[in-house]
Amino acid sequence: MTDQPIIPSFDTDDAGGRKLAIICSKGNLDMAYPGLILGNAALGEGVEVHMFFTFWGFDMITKSRMNDLKFTPVGNTATHMPMGLTPMPGMTTMATKQMKKTLEDLDIPNVPDFLEQIVASGGHLWACRLSADMNKLTDADLYDEVEGIISASDFIEMTEGAQLLFI
Repeated sequence: MTDQPIIPSFDTDDAGGRKLAIICSKGNLDMAYPGLILGNAALGEGVEVHMFFTFWGFDMITKSRMNDLKFTPVGNTATHMPMGLTPMPGMTTMATKQMKKTLEDLDIPNVPDFLEQIVASGGHLWACRLSADMNKLTDADLYDEVEGIISASDFIEMTEGAQLLFI
């Protein structure tokens, strides 16, 4: 076999029309931040960013829920807590409060403020049509800067050629 492996080149500072498509599928507090941080970082590098919120990720852009995302340690071995303690009453409240305090101490914006920062930097926010229909939500229920409720097919078409992250 004479085919040479494809090796990407990262030696240029030019974003050169790069696109990043981030699919946010989880709505717990700890899973909201990876997409927000990566989207914000990409925008800072001049990369076009499109974020698609689907299934539980819809909580990040639903006005009635976006300010009250929770972090639950149940089943999350990365918390380094004894798993027998995590389902005890009050643990989700305590873990959520601690995570919010840690984020605040690091000057990391809350979810609505982070979304505002992403939009102000040129990022695009899209809501999943199926998730909206399943939850009986309309544009009025969503964060005002969401550009529209679109199908997964529409999102795939508009982000053709983009680097894709599923979170």
